[in-house]
Order: sequence, then structure tokens, then C-alpha cells
Amino acid sequence: MGGGTGLATLLRGLKRYIQAADGALEITAVVTVTDDGGSSGRLRRDFDVLPPGDIRNCMVALCRDEALLSQLFNYRFTGGRGLKGHSFGNLFLMAMTHLTGDFAQAVKLSSEVLAVRGRIYPSTAANVRLKATLVGGQKVSGETRISRSLRPIQRVELSPRRARPLKETLDAIAQADLITLGPGSLYTSVIPHLLVEGIPQAIAASPAVKVYFANLMTQPGETTGMDGASDHLAALLRHGLRHGARHAGRRASRLIDVCVVNTGPILRKALEQYRAREARPVQNDVRKIEATGVTVVEADLVRIAGRRLQEKIRHDPGAISAIAIELARQGRRAKERLAS
Repeated sequence: MGGGTGLATLLRGLKRYIQAADGALEITAVVTVTDDGGSSGRLRRDFDVLPPGDIRNCMVALCRDEALLSQLFNYRFTGGRGLKGHSFGNLFLMAMTHLTGDFAQAVKLSSEVLAVRGRIYPSTAANVRLKATLVGGQKVSGETRISRSLRPIQRVELSPRRARPLKETLDAIAQADLITLGPGSLYTSVIPHLLVEGIPQAIAASPAVKVYFANLMTQPGETTGMDGASDHLAALLRHGLRHGARHAGRRASRLIDVCVVNTGPILRKALEQYRAREARPVQNDVRKIEATGVTVVEADLVRIAGRRLQEKIRHDPGAISAIAIELARQGRRAKERLAS
């Protein structure tokens, strides 16, 4: 469960395990639908469709062959009146939505075109908007504006508030061996899942192992003043409890069992570029995390991507997918013990 580039990174790493498992491994990706910027935001405003960008990224990540078709779906028009800035995949999903009259069905059919190895669902079929209350009481509306907030975020919520998930999402949560949240922008990619009515309750009640992949770097405007991984985890748990997980009959930490943090070194040159934007590595305050009853897994998760002077600090797909697979095995064994 996630959005942005973080979820696509995890899916790209997991895809090789799907190929090797020969049908024994099933993946369901649940993607946030609050994006209101760029091509997705324009299509959302002009055609009243759910934002397709994050879902397109996940489809390409799970595509059987990331060659011509996936390149086509990621192709972005650099010119043309009304076309500039749009990606072909976003336009394809928009057209399919209008043909079928249902965004989830459009995603399913588009996934078949790309021979996607897994299932992809929007977190809700409702056309929701993200709203935030900042420290001091100021209200901010829209994912793009929230991510640029000058004051720390106190809480976020959906509008309309009573957005419902797809039945398929709840079924996948109930049947899962492992449920992952993140990596990704905390308030705009990860927490929005816990604002959808029924999802936090379903996660808390599931016998699966639940893991949060903490971010590598702080995100100015979104996680201002949240230097430690425990701060990110606390915000996630707080929103999950506020929106219903406390009614699932389990203790608070059952929303998350494991927190995965990075211990790998990050190149100084890459760090300098981020520091110029007031972003810093997220601190591994392990004792604070463990005090909540959550187990910590530490590993080298870093991958430096991009060109020189434009290097991006990213999670390594192979590293995080390997951890996810091992935790899924643990989840499967625990369920088998309960059933025996």
C-alpha cells in the first residue's frame, strides 16, 4: 500500500520473485488517489477522473516486459497544445475510464494490456481530496499544497470523509501473509490509505505481518520537524487509530508489527544536494520505535540514482523486496501455526 515512486520501487523488486515463484506468489498493490499535481491533476480537473499517474507507475513496475509497451505508457509529450506534460499512460487510463465508466475496471483492463504480474487497485473509487491541519490551526487543501507546507502537519483527512475501499482490497488484506505501508511520502502517499473507511480496521484485524518501510530522507514541507523514524511511525499509528483501528479489538501496535530502517551509508555528494533543500537522513531512533511494541529491521537499503549533480537517494528495489519476501514467509508460517 502506497503511492508515488516508493510503491513502484518495491513492486519492481518483487516482480523478479513473481517470475521465479511460478504462480506461488501473489501481489496486490493498493494505490493512493489524492494526487492533484502535474498531468494527473490536469486530467482530474478537466475530465473528472481519478488521478492515474501513481497507478500508471505501478502498472509499469509490474509489467511482464519493461520494454516497448512500458516505455510507451511512460512516454511524456514534450510539446503540442494541450498535450505537453501528459504521459501516454495517463491518457490511456483516462480514455479507458470513459469507455468503461469505472476507473477500477479501466485499471484492470489496462493491466491486462501490459501483462501486469499482479493486481492493482485504487485505495478508493471515490473522487477524494486530501486536506491538512497544520500546527497552529491553519487548513490546507490539496496534496500539492500540503507537500509544500511551511508549518508542520498536525493531521490529514479526506474530503469527503466517508470514502469506502473496494471489496477486492479488503479481501486482499484479509488473505495476505504480509501487508506493507511505504516507502513513500508520509502524509500524501502512505497515511491516506488509513483514512479510507474500513482499511485501518481491516489491517489491524488481519493475521498478516504488517510492515512500515521508513523513508530514507526527511521531506521539507511534509515531514518538517520529524527527524526520527519513530516520528513517522507515530504519525502513521495516530491516524490509523483515529480512523478506526482502535475498534478492531487489538492493541495499537497491531496496525504495524515491523519498521524497516536504513543503515547503509549515503554518498556525501548526494547528501549535499539534499541538504541544500533542507532534507536530511531520517534518524534511526530504534529504542523509541521498539517502545511502541514494533520490531525494528535494520539493513542497507540505499541506491543512488540519476546523473551526477542530480543524484537521487532512493530505496534499492532488490534490498527492500528481499526483506518483504522474508517477512511474507514469516507471515505464512505464523498463519499455518494458527490454523494447525
